[in-house]
Amino acid sequence: MGELDLGAVRAFVAVAENRHFGEAAVELGITQQAVSKRVAKLEADLGTVLLSRLRTGTGLSRDGDRFLPHARNLLEAADRAAVALRRERPLRVDVLDTRLTTTELMRAYHETGVDIDVVTSDGLRTARSTLRAGTVDAAFARVTGPLDGVRSTPVHLEPMEVLVGTGHPWAGRGAVTMADLAGVTAWMPGNERGSEWAEFWEVVGAEFDVRIDTTGPNFGYEHLVAAVGASTDRISFIGEQCRMPEHPGVVRLPVHPPRPAYPWSLLWHRHNRHAALPGLIAHVRAGFRPQDPAQVWLPDADLPAFCP
Repeated sequence: MGELDLGAVRAFVAVAENRHFGEAAVELGITQQAVSKRVAKLEADLGTVLLSRLRTGTGLSRDGDRFLPHARNLLEAADRAAVALRRERPLRVDVLDTRLTTTELMRAYHETGVDIDVVTSDGLRTARSTLRAGTVDAAFARVTGPLDGVRSTPVHLEPMEVLVGTGHPWAGRGAVTMADLAGVTAWMPGNERGSEWAEFWEVVGAEFDVRIDTTGPNFGYEHLVAAVGASTDRISFIGEQCRMPEHPGVVRLPVHPPRPAYPWSLLWHRHNRHAALPGLIAHVRAGFRPQDPAQVWLPDADLPAFCP
């Protein structure tokens, strides 16, 4: 008998518990073909048939039924070994950008005594793969589409603000409404095409007749603030808690409710066993406040997670 491959054992257990190769593939974040190959390799290594395809799904053979509890024990031992190593390193969390409200959420959790390693990326597109690979333990993003083994919980609704120069006609108004923004073009060079946030602003633009200009390049917040401050007609959108660079020629205007808000969620992979992860999940859940429709507007896709 050959050496047992833990990846193959994990695939077998996933199929045995889900009774379906397709659902096991979703749970593991790999293709159904890859699951089949891993199970076939395990059966070849053991010299027996473990699973049988039935009309109602996938069943266990007699040897498969005997092997299943031992397979689970193998995986539990492997996971415990991984946890022992993870306890030796900080909890690694992707905050998207260190100027955003997500960094403040992590700072508050760090002050509870948890060792944290903060990293940045391009959001959900990267997080799906880094969470599956275990190179990141948790990530903040807007949830869209299938997550393939990644779990999520709503964290925070961050209302948007409008950024204008002191020479802009709105600069002295103190606040604006979404009706004021109808027909306006907002310059957002950091709003990367294909990201979950670009999709968010596409929906906002269609709902409130606002055009989003993403022409760049994106030279960072300092350049954005300076360009808005030097203009008498350019505007941009930012989150209420975003720590923008101070600039004497720029005004931040709140928007009268109901106003669009960034729907932040925390994501993690279901197989991650870092000792500090459950504490982080509990921490952000304790601080979450559901949507108040009178104050916040959200795209339809975000309502199920963020509505009371």
